[in-house]
Amino acid sequence: MDYLRTLGSAAVSSLVQKSGLNLPFTLGPKVTSLEFWTLYDGTKRDDGTPVSIFEYDFTQPQAKNRIPLAKNSLRKLRTLRHPDVLKFMDAVETDTTIHIMTERVKPLGGDTLSNWAGKGKQEKEDWLIWGLHRISVALAFVNDSCGSTHGNIRSTSIFISPSGEWKLGGFEVLSSPTDEAAVLYTMGGLIPDASEFASPEIKKGGWSILKDNTPSAADAYALAILLHTLFNPTHPLPPTSQPPHPPPLPSSRGSIPSSIFPSYKKLLNPNPKARMSAKGFLDVGMAETLGKGEGGFFVCNKLVKVCTGLDGFALGSEGEKMALLKTLNESAASFPPEFASHRVLPSLISALEFGGASASTILPLVLQLGKNVSQEEYSSLVLAPLIKLYTSPDRGTRMALLDHLPEYAEKLDKKSVADKIWPNLQTGFSDTVAVIREATVKSIILLSPKLNDRILNNDLLRHLAKMQMDPEASIRTNACILIGRLGPSLGYNTKRKVLVPAFSRALKDPFVHARVAGLMAFMASVDVFDVEELATKVMPNISGSMIDKEKLVRDQAFKAVELFVKKVESHAATMPETAISENGDTSILPVPAGQATLVNSAAGAAGALAGWAISSLGKKLATADMQSTMSSAPGIDRPTSAPPPLGSTSTFPTPSPLPFIPSTMSAANSTVSSPTAIGPSSIGKAFGTAPRSKGMQLGASKTPASVAAASLVVQLEEEAAAEEGIDGNPWGTDDLIDINADEDDWSAFESAPVPPAVVGPKPVPVLGLRLSNTQLQNGTSFVPDQSDDPWGGTDLASHSEISSNPWTDNDPWQQNYTLAYSSLSTQPHKPTVPSKGRTTSLTPSQRYTPVSFPPPPDSRGDASTPVAANLATMSKEDKAAEMARRKEERKQRIALLKEQKKTAAGGKT
Repeated sequence: MDYLRTLGSAAVSSLVQKSGLNLPFTLGPKVTSLEFWTLYDGTKRDDGTPVSIFEYDFTQPQAKNRIPLAKNSLRKLRTLRHPDVLKFMDAVETDTTIHIMTERVKPLGGDTLSNWAGKGKQEKEDWLIWGLHRISVALAFVNDSCGSTHGNIRSTSIFISPSGEWKLGGFEVLSSPTDEAAVLYTMGGLIPDASEFASPEIKKGGWSILKDNTPSAADAYALAILLHTLFNPTHPLPPTSQPPHPPPLPSSRGSIPSSIFPSYKKLLNPNPKARMSAKGFLDVGMAETLGKGEGGFFVCNKLVKVCTGLDGFALGSEGEKMALLKTLNESAASFPPEFASHRVLPSLISALEFGGASASTILPLVLQLGKNVSQEEYSSLVLAPLIKLYTSPDRGTRMALLDHLPEYAEKLDKKSVADKIWPNLQTGFSDTVAVIREATVKSIILLSPKLNDRILNNDLLRHLAKMQMDPEASIRTNACILIGRLGPSLGYNTKRKVLVPAFSRALKDPFVHARVAGLMAFMASVDVFDVEELATKVMPNISGSMIDKEKLVRDQAFKAVELFVKKVESHAATMPETAISENGDTSILPVPAGQATLVNSAAGAAGALAGWAISSLGKKLATADMQSTMSSAPGIDRPTSAPPPLGSTSTFPTPSPLPFIPSTMSAANSTVSSPTAIGPSSIGKAFGTAPRSKGMQLGASKTPASVAAASLVVQLEEEAAAEEGIDGNPWGTDDLIDINADEDDWSAFESAPVPPAVVGPKPVPVLGLRLSNTQLQNGTSFVPDQSDDPWGGTDLASHSEISSNPWTDNDPWQQNYTLAYSSLSTQPHKPTVPSKGRTTSLTPSQRYTPVSFPPPPDSRGDASTPVAANLATMSKEDKAAEMARRKEERKQRIALLKEQKKTAAGGKT
């Protein structure tokens, strides 16, 4: 049958296209046909809306006399507009055909009534009474408001819309006594089976007699016959239609409800003037109270009450709204599927747009009724309106949407979530009401699979970071839990940057359960972290929770640590015993005896540390390390005032005492009085370097003449130190005192009083090197004459020979003092005195009494020390020549120094 219908619609479409007409619709399959018209399903060309097309074909000779009826139907459908009347949309009229496009409907007769035959008695009765109510309303409108007679009330003139509502059609003979071309009074008999539904006065006086009666008389009688055929489709028509027109007996009531039967008899009254009209029938059915205290048969019908309540929901009081919602909640399961999906559901969604407290009650009903909607229609009937509701600023609506999100989240598509829901949903994170913020956080876990990477790794995490600082403890806790559940779905770089800080923040939360949530989040993300992250980031952050004030947190922390330790242990078991060195040497360094086992006590740990230190000192330096020079000289790991240990084989030179500078100088004599310790600033000036804070001062880059002299002297010292061990000690041991070998030097310095002022000898230049008076003239410090040293020796150690000690690099002494070495000259000499009347200008920080021991040396003071030449880079011949040249120069310098010392000794005597 469907195949034949398809062939028929295709043939009709082909004929219409050949006629050259541009139809506003596309014909679909054939639904049914009567003697007048054929019904097709179709779609509107503009927007694809489903429609129905009534086709009137006049190509057959016997159909020529029905053309006025078809044109009357088209004219009346165009002019009559009512919710219960078939909705007209468009029409195409030709000489041989008329196509009327209406809303999508299906006929009441045939399959529709057959399907309801298998339903429950009460359910079917409610549906039929509701349908009769809609037809009565439409018929009252036609008779009273339009002053017309329908003339064709029967089941074939009633159609069912997609919402299950009954629509009145069949306007082929609808006429008014005032119409100039009224067809009812002359052509009413052309309607199929017209005599069965004709009233007694029509059977007696013909259709023209209707002009003398009220417009509702004939339609009221036809309404009673319709009621009988609906409730008793297998029973014969009542005998009232035949003379002597006896009233129907109670025994003939059949399935007609007892509440309707009295009105049914009044509709069958053979006297048209005493006959109840459709309007009267409607009023009785809608009466609130009858004589026995009961309501009318229409007003008590649940479907009628639902439709009436939904139509006036926006204007109703809160009490009326709650009563309607209660009825819907109780009766929703018994509603016809099409009625629930297309009538109740859109009305409830429209009511949700108004918001308010009822939203929390309406939305569950919407979702409950949506379960009966097909998958094809669910997105348009349920999801689209719900997504639109996210734009509503009403908090009640938003809260209802979030509370019931689990019921529809799976049916949402990614594009709708990212483009329509998320832009409105994220406003809930910053809402002033805590309940909305918390509900928003909880909803993310359901929507996260449908969020794109940009939202998930950027926008969402920024909001969650703020939620971890929310004043509400429950929101902070849920935010941490959410981040833990989102961890596996985040990007690789995002995991490394976000997870550990986020969970660590939760561990510091004052709320107990937030801290527990942080620990559980760490545990849940154990597979997300690399083993290195577990050992270096995760476990250190968790360790503090093991001594938390709350036992619940402590217990969870120990479980977490146990979990992580097991994973780290399993990874460590797969690691090699040692890493391959850069030069490819895979040999394992020897371990002292007893160190191959684990240490279980503090004493054992101390012994192990000592063993490691000894073995470290016994390591051999690589060849490259032996050839390089040390570039810094931080302090050694002992007080500088303490004497070096006896028998020490260390090559570290003993630092010179802290140099002093006289506070005043006289041009007449060179008497030194009130010795003042040189501070960091003065020492920096003496070496030609200023403190770092003065790097932007004018003249800061100028190099004093003393620096150039000191640099050359130091270079000579370093050359001598570099040759030490190759050619012995060229200075000899007969006339130079070895400061490093003098065990009492430092102690004597600490205990000795301040020496009295001594008049030094006149300066004697050596190799043309002299300290300039620029220091005194500019108010800067300088290194005093080594000839005043009571030990009479000269320290030739180079700054670069003092090795760096990592344990004392951050010595607090270095923050306040800078140690200047006295090896600025290779001879004892007297600094040049400034001109008469000019004194040195010293800063207040330089004028303080000397301390009993010098502070540790500072590596910052040797920045300008030149590096000694490296003989290792020379060839064998060049090295021999260089060594010979240096030895000859040293012999000359030593001889000159001895001569100067003898001269100085003779002058003193």
